[in-house]
Order: sequence, then structure tokens, then C-alpha cells
Amino acid sequence: MNANRLPTVLVVDDEIRSLESLRRTLDEDFEVFTADSAATAAEVMEREWIQVVLCDQRMPETSGVEFLKRVRRQWPETVRIIISGYTESEDIIAGINDGGIYQYILKPWQPEQLLLTLKGAVELQRLQSENQRLSLELRSSAPELRDTVAAKRQESRRRHMVDALVRAADSPMNPLCDLLAKVARYDIPVLLTGESGTGKELLARALHYHSSRTDEPFIVENCGALPDQLLESELFGHKRGAFTGAFEDRVGLFKQADRGTIFLDEIGETSPAFQVKLLRVLQEGEVRPLGAPRPVACDVRTVTATNRDLEAEVAAGRFREDLYYRLAAVTIAVPPLRERPMDIPLIAQSFLDGIGRSLGTSFQPLGREVMACLTAYRWPGNVRELRNEILRMVALADGAELRAADLSPRVLRAGAEEQEPALNLLAGLDGDLKTRLESLEARIVKETLVRHRWNKTRAASELGLSRVGLRSKLSRYGLERDD
Repeated sequence: MNANRLPTVLVVDDEIRSLESLRRTLDEDFEVFTADSAATAAEVMEREWIQVVLCDQRMPETSGVEFLKRVRRQWPETVRIIISGYTESEDIIAGINDGGIYQYILKPWQPEQLLLTLKGAVELQRLQSENQRLSLELRSSAPELRDTVAAKRQESRRRHMVDALVRAADSPMNPLCDLLAKVARYDIPVLLTGESGTGKELLARALHYHSSRTDEPFIVENCGALPDQLLESELFGHKRGAFTGAFEDRVGLFKQADRGTIFLDEIGETSPAFQVKLLRVLQEGEVRPLGAPRPVACDVRTVTATNRDLEAEVAAGRFREDLYYRLAAVTIAVPPLRERPMDIPLIAQSFLDGIGRSLGTSFQPLGREVMACLTAYRWPGNVRELRNEILRMVALADGAELRAADLSPRVLRAGAEEQEPALNLLAGLDGDLKTRLESLEARIVKETLVRHRWNKTRAASELGLSRVGLRSKLSRYGLERDD
């Protein structure tokens, strides 16, 4: 089939005026075929590839439901839609329940709603065809596929184990990781606290892969990114027709995570109304999809994270106390990156190595000047901000070497302000006016040299000095490049 061809729809109606009206409505978005009887429709389907059939219920020789049952037998991949002016019809209800009819449209139909329904039907047909193709491929290559899936799962497990987390020998992350590995063995809820960007999701994955649920799903949802109704639909699922726009059933993330782990990030951003519903799920071990008549059981380990102080939120009445104790059987506080500077060089180099592998290239190890700037900076965005800084340097680098001049100005300034043996006396500390001014001058000279990659001609030009004058100041302040 031509990839640029419009989706195909067959409209079946014995009333010519209605047939023409439907054709005009659909003509722009679909390749429309028409038939004024079931017999003619069958002939069209014999010679054309039809994705969706839209059929009127009342026709002289047969009902729409009866014709669509025949379509289901002969062309099962075609999506079937019935259209009728009657709201109470046992035939239509039976066709929907037992005859495999995708949708029932009531007259008088609305053009926008009709188009939306047909586009959904085309997408359903595409997904069904894709699923059938993948099933055939799976059966033909099952042994090889199983080996590939197993290898990828093993690699993912290895990358997310606690021992694989990048940290120094004296890092404050070490006791935290030991605690996480112990807790992982027991099927209890864990709350991870700490600033945004500290790697809480990475720790949640490590906890999952150290648990007895390691071979089951690990599902992630950011609770702060969605309003209540969408969050409920995402987590608990919904039935078709539960709300405007719910055109098909949806399996919620809790059910998708059955027998595995679900990680709920930014749990402190949820509303009191949602907290009540989540509490019930955790207490009862079952979820009730929106619009469903009864709940369904699910066995899920819950790991949550927040950058808020939930105990303070409970005291202020903004977070339910009973839910807090349900989520925080064990609380693990993740320190910000500024409190573990010994980890920064290792994490930065790990990011650079990973980026190099993804680009199919290699970079020289980060130099001492770059590392000094990275270590001196406070990193309010934590590990996430550090990774973005390495990406920036890679994008600006002229070759395999990443230089301090490619750092963001704020990181570069932090490096220039770092205290070193030759610059102990900073402005604002003890000393007379002359000593303080010399300290400030030394800092300005060094920051300018770093920014210009120690090109003395450019630095001297910016500072309004001759090269001889600049060399004199370098000698006076003991400034040398860290090679």
C-alpha cells in the first residue's frame, strides 16, 4: 500500500442524500467509497482495501448490524461502526457487545465528532495490523528475540545496581546506598527526599533491581505534571465513555506495574482529593478505573519522591498524615551535589564518557582547570545541571579536548573565585585597602585568562595592559596555568 494514501472508509446507506452528506464531510481526510446497499458494499470490499466501514442501521434488505457481522467474518481486520437514529435498539446493543462493533453513532451526527471517531478507528486498525505483524515476527524469531530481551534486561539490571552508581570512596552517598540495598529486599514502601535533580529516580531504579521484583515492570509517573483527572486516568485507568475524550479503555499505570514497582515522583504536589484516592489504592491493593463498575486487584511496590518537607506539609494540613505513613515506611534523604564535591569529577567524567559513546567518538579526560571550576560551583540544579553543562561543553568544543572557556559564565566565575594558595586574601577579608585591591585585581586577571584559554595577547587587550604589563602581574600574583 502507498504510504501517502489517505485512510479508506466505506460508507453504506440506502438514502442517497445521507450518503452524499457523509461523503462530503469525510472527503478531505479519507478516501471515501460509498454503497447504497449491503450487496454493493460487499462488492466494494472484494476489490478495495477498506480500513473502516460506516454503516446505517436501517436498510431494506438487511440491518446494518447483520451486515457488519458478515464483515467481521470475511474481513476481520476492518473496523466496524454503526450509525442510527434510534437510541434503544436491542440489535445495536447486541452488535456492540457481541458483534465486534467499534462504535455507535447517534443521528443527527456532528461532523467534528464523526471525524474524530473515524480517525480513532483508523488508528485502531493500524495498531491491530501492527500487532498482528509483530506477533508473526515473534513466532518466527522467538528464540533469538528471547535471547536479545534477556541480554538487554541483564544489561539494564547491571547499569542500575547500587554498585554502578558513580560516587567517590568517601562520598556521603555510600551509607545511603548501603541502606537502600538493605531496604530493597523487603517489600515495603520507600520515600526518597531531596532537591530536584539529585538522582532520586536513579535510586528508585536501583531499589527495584535489588528487590525480588527485578524481572517485573518498573513504571514512572511525575505526579506534579498532570491535573487530578488526568493523573487519575494515567494511574488508575479508565473505561470508554468515562469522560469527554475517553474513546477507548485505558489500562492504568498501577495495573501495568502489576507484580513490579511504580515510582511516583513529586508526590508532594498532589491535591488532598487525589491523596484520598491514592490512600485507598495502597490500603486495599486494588484500583478502580474511572467509569468502571468494580475495582481490579494489583500487586505493586510503591516508591515515592518529593523535594518538599512532607512532615512540614503534614503539620500544615497540606498532606494527609495517614498517606504519609503509608508511603514513608523508610525515608531516604538524598544529599544535594554541593554537599558531595568529591563526587563531581567522577560524575562529570562519567557523563562525558557516556556522551562520547552515544556519539560514536571519544574525548580527552577533563583537565584540572575544568575540574576546578566544576568543583567550585554550587550546582543549584544538582546532577541534572551538571549533565547539561557537560553537554554544552561537548557542543562548543572544537575537538576532542573540552576547555574551561567552554563552560557557562556562572561556572567559570565560580572557578575563578576559588581560593588557592596564591590567592588567600580575598576582598572583604582582613587587610588594608592596598591588600584588598590587589586580591581583587588578581582574581580579575585570572578569570580573564581562563576565559581566553590563557591567551595572553587577548587577555592583555581586554584588560588594557601590554603583554609586558600582564606578565608582570602574573609574576607578582604567582598566577600560573594548571596544565
